[in-house]
Amino acid sequence: MQLLSPQRILTIFFMVFAFICKSYAQEAVKTSINSSWQFFKGNLNPNDLALNKLNWENVNLPHSWNKDDVMDDEYGYYRGEAWYKKTLYINSNWKNKSVNIYFEGANQVCEVYINGKYVGKHIGGYTAFSFSVSNFLNFDKPNEVLIKVDNSHNDDIPPLSADFTFFGGIYRDVYLIATDQVHFNQNNYASAGVFVKPSHVSDSSADLNLYGKIVNDSQLALTVKLQTNLVDADGNIIKSQNIAIKLGSNTQKDFNQIIQNIDKPKLWSPDLPYLYQVVCKLTNQKTGELLAVFSSSVGFRYFKFDPNLGFFLNGKPLKLIGANRHQDYKDLANALPDALAQKDMELIKAMGGNFVRVAHYPQDPTILETCDKIGLLAMVETPEVNAITETEAFANNSLLMQTEMIRQNFNHPSVIIWAYMNEVLLRPKFEKGSERQEIYFKNIAKLAQKLEDLTLAEDDSRYTLIPNHGDFELYNRVGLTKIPMLVGWNLYFGWYSGVFADLETFLAMHHQLLPDKPMIITEYGADADRRLRSNQPVKFDKTMDYALQYHKHYLNAFQKLPYVAGATIWNLVEFSSEHREESWPHMNYKGVMSWDRIPKDAYYLYQSKLLPYPVLNIAAKNYTNRTAILKQDKDSTYLDSLEIFTNQAKVRLIINGSEMGIKQAVNHSVIFEAPFKNGLNTLEAISVENSTVKDFLQINYHLLSPDLKSKKHPFTQLKVNLGDDRVFTDDLLNQNWLSEKEYSSGGWGYIGGKKYVISANQLLPYGSSRLIIGTDNDPVYQTQRQNITGFNFDAPNGKYEVTLHFAEVDSANIVKDQKNNLSGKNNYSSLNERSFNVYLNNNLILQNLGTQTYLKPETAISFKNIVDVTDSQGIKIKFEAIKGETILNAIELKRIY
Repeated sequence: MQLLSPQRILTIFFMVFAFICKSYAQEAVKTSINSSWQFFKGNLNPNDLALNKLNWENVNLPHSWNKDDVMDDEYGYYRGEAWYKKTLYINSNWKNKSVNIYFEGANQVCEVYINGKYVGKHIGGYTAFSFSVSNFLNFDKPNEVLIKVDNSHNDDIPPLSADFTFFGGIYRDVYLIATDQVHFNQNNYASAGVFVKPSHVSDSSADLNLYGKIVNDSQLALTVKLQTNLVDADGNIIKSQNIAIKLGSNTQKDFNQIIQNIDKPKLWSPDLPYLYQVVCKLTNQKTGELLAVFSSSVGFRYFKFDPNLGFFLNGKPLKLIGANRHQDYKDLANALPDALAQKDMELIKAMGGNFVRVAHYPQDPTILETCDKIGLLAMVETPEVNAITETEAFANNSLLMQTEMIRQNFNHPSVIIWAYMNEVLLRPKFEKGSERQEIYFKNIAKLAQKLEDLTLAEDDSRYTLIPNHGDFELYNRVGLTKIPMLVGWNLYFGWYSGVFADLETFLAMHHQLLPDKPMIITEYGADADRRLRSNQPVKFDKTMDYALQYHKHYLNAFQKLPYVAGATIWNLVEFSSEHREESWPHMNYKGVMSWDRIPKDAYYLYQSKLLPYPVLNIAAKNYTNRTAILKQDKDSTYLDSLEIFTNQAKVRLIINGSEMGIKQAVNHSVIFEAPFKNGLNTLEAISVENSTVKDFLQINYHLLSPDLKSKKHPFTQLKVNLGDDRVFTDDLLNQNWLSEKEYSSGGWGYIGGKKYVISANQLLPYGSSRLIIGTDNDPVYQTQRQNITGFNFDAPNGKYEVTLHFAEVDSANIVKDQKNNLSGKNNYSSLNERSFNVYLNNNLILQNLGTQTYLKPETAISFKNIVDVTDSQGIKIKFEAIKGETILNAIELKRIY
């Protein structure tokens, strides 16, 4: 065997080494550091040597410190400073890497310290940010990371106020990113550093522009090769392009590549969200060493908004219908795993939606990634909500957020609109009509123009929009209808003001007065407390039934009017709004899904109207335990309306094995008058034209006789809300509180008095919206009958439990927060002294009950009494006024035996 010379051996060694470097070089490492953090709520000095002696709580990220305090009975939640601490162990082979710490989001001011040294600060709670940390790290011993996060109110940081909770914390993922010293710029406002821009897109061809910056952090000058491949969904390279770029040491250099004449691209759309992939490889031209890789999905599509005909995608008209999305979740605050963010987009798609408004702030990267994949068009906005501060700092922070939003989300084909300044004229800071108010309005318009100019300079391929509340004259006069390319309207006719028909009047006015300005309805919705039902719903009663009427009208209007480009429901889900009181305190429950993502009736309505495949759903799926009063004692069943949402022509209903016939669908709805028996009822609804399309539901009915002494329907239990026309269902017990009725012989009911109504100009039809302390069942205590003289139950002989419920809904307390009082009026009464006695079957059970004893403002109180009924005397409760009016909020009667 011939021996190799030393020179030949050395040559082979370098060849093998070069091959290894070329084949196995790590272009980047991105690893999460979410686990094993410690948390302290309060103020600290980062240089305090005794930090480790504090009582730190062990947490994992994502994390929010407001998970619980936003839902308690106390007004307000912690807005202040908190700290996170973690020990990092850095790979020794990162010593010659460029290392960044990358945050997807922390609310709202974040400062980072590593090994006792200040690294940097980020302002804004909803965009990503990163810091270069290579010079702060130890590679041979542990690193101590200390992070301060502060969600305090700050006049220079939007949002200043809003109808959602400003949860504090590091509530999204955090990563360490290590790259070669030669890399794509990762410090470009925490963006990907490479921007992908399809252009000249048509059915026959398209171009693809890629631009960005290459960074050389090393001491060596070199020439790099940038190879860009466009790859289809099957992995085939469609186009490829190479360019050489010379880099000096410690320099940065811009690049711009245009891949032209992409033949017959498969176009991205909600029906077919076809994604290509673009892959950019950066290699050392001399050695072939792989230095960096960038990849991104690419969707080719072209679109336009027309003021008369609406929205067009890829040359075809498309009505944009979808929902807004807030990022919080029941029991998690804003600290959601990615899977739940993805699920929200899938829920919009499953509703039949093709559009999402990411409101009122940029959200987790998973949101737009999912939109790209499943086919949802998207609008994203920055959080200048309700008002601005007329300072340079506020303007600079707003412009910073706009830049971050655009650059971080630029590469998503789903994004078609950049927005800013939601309802920014809603709460003027100065006297109406004053000179100072006009100056304020001019400053708002000035900032809006700056945001508009910045947005168009950053991205001229998408549209811009300002969402306005329904004061057309004001927004038009100030100029906010003229500055953006599109106008968004947040409209609540038939809810906060007016009637349903005012919607069409307003839309026609916009079309007439702004004939060249396309519009989107960016918000519409009505509170839908899933525990409240009514057979005769009225405006602002918060019932599921009224909200359903609202959505039926609005969706029909949008679908009929071609010049309405699109509309997004407010909101996909219920969301936290800590300052709200209402029937469900601390919540905005306009969502078509609950906070834990259970569909409400309106969600099924949208499915029947929007989905292209067969749909059939029985309504009121979350109202499966019901109480009803029979018309006559001899009746065995109770007739109740049953609605079915479907896109099928005819529906057949079977209840408890009996055929109820076939009905024709009208406007995607079928209504049967169905007979329900006492106990469990089984329903089956079936499409006539396709028997595989069906739905099942079981409903348990507790049927009461109008005669409490009935032998056929023996009495067991009854709960009644006074001063209320709705049925309320206790979530925990799954029991119904019936609406009040006047006493009639043989039955039960109140005697005398009147419903509690705050004032003639209030939004509420009756009752109060004050938060009631000491209960989760606020609607039980928010309504009452005033000046009541009695309440009778003509119950048979036996032993009973009678519970009286009271709450003083009048209050001397100052209204703590008017942010959610959209009428602009103070709807609350002042506290008047009252005192009265209560008798049960002539026995005094409550003496001098009133504001000087048990009745504290906005506090639930109840009294349970045991009574024996003999000699067919029934149960008679008498109220005797001493001072002011008597009241009763609710009453329960339960038979013991």
